[in-house]
Amino acid sequence: MKAKASSRVADSLIYLMLTLVTLITFLPFLYIFFVSFTDAQEFHTKSIILIPEKWSLSSYRYIMSTKMFIRSLGVSGLLAVVGSVIGLAISNTLAYTLSRKRLLGRKYLLMGIVFTMLFSAGMIPNYILVKNLGLMNTIWALILPALTGGWNIILMKSFFEEIPAELEDAGRIDGCSDFGIYFRIMLPLSLPSLAAFGLFYAVGYWNTYFAGVLYISNETLRPMQVVLQMMLIQASTLVGNASIANELQAEQQLPPETIKMAAVIISTLPILMVYPFLQRYFVQGLTLGSVKG
Repeated sequence: MKAKASSRVADSLIYLMLTLVTLITFLPFLYIFFVSFTDAQEFHTKSIILIPEKWSLSSYRYIMSTKMFIRSLGVSGLLAVVGSVIGLAISNTLAYTLSRKRLLGRKYLLMGIVFTMLFSAGMIPNYILVKNLGLMNTIWALILPALTGGWNIILMKSFFEEIPAELEDAGRIDGCSDFGIYFRIMLPLSLPSLAAFGLFYAVGYWNTYFAGVLYISNETLRPMQVVLQMMLIQASTLVGNASIANELQAEQQLPPETIKMAAVIISTLPILMVYPFLQRYFVQGLTLGSVKG
């Protein structure tokens, strides 16, 4: 009886702790959501906004009012799709190749990949490389430098090493070549890891900012994060959008804070919509690839 009572107390403490952690994590995002929809006049008159009394879409209208922002959404979407597909293809094939112990020079290839995890070339060599390759002001300047990483390859390699070797032997007995074993056996089995790392790649490319500042001066190729930053600077200096400003009263100038919150919602909403569909594969993929050796 004492053991059952102590177990119930421990479970209650764990649930209480998890509830507190959930609230601490969720409440700031809820605050951001409410402030983004708060009317400008109410925001100026209240010191703290919990739930707005008067809802407004002015901040979202301000952000969505320019062709530049709509175009940047397309650029970020293109980066997320194309970059994720190419990155997954390269990472997955390279990880499978390195997981085969009969690969000639496998040890030195792994050492080279680990070396890139420990030492980075830095910003200036990367900039010179992108410039000399003629990638400046092209979409490939945003895709190629972030195509894959040593950590992702090592995790995927561990995932493939956990697949029983008997499946590969069975494929060879049935007449499969090396390519047949990969495309018909290993690739379908690696779907959980592809979904998990696909989400990582998509989030990374969707949030592309620094590469957009460094390599892109053509405004038609600027990713969304760069355009949002430019609009926030514009709002904070009270320059504003003329067409929107004319519709507002003088005392209802859009506060930069509500525009910042609206920018956070817009930039995170697509990822939040995709994540529930990938969550099952996400947890499974990370668990299967977590044992390394």
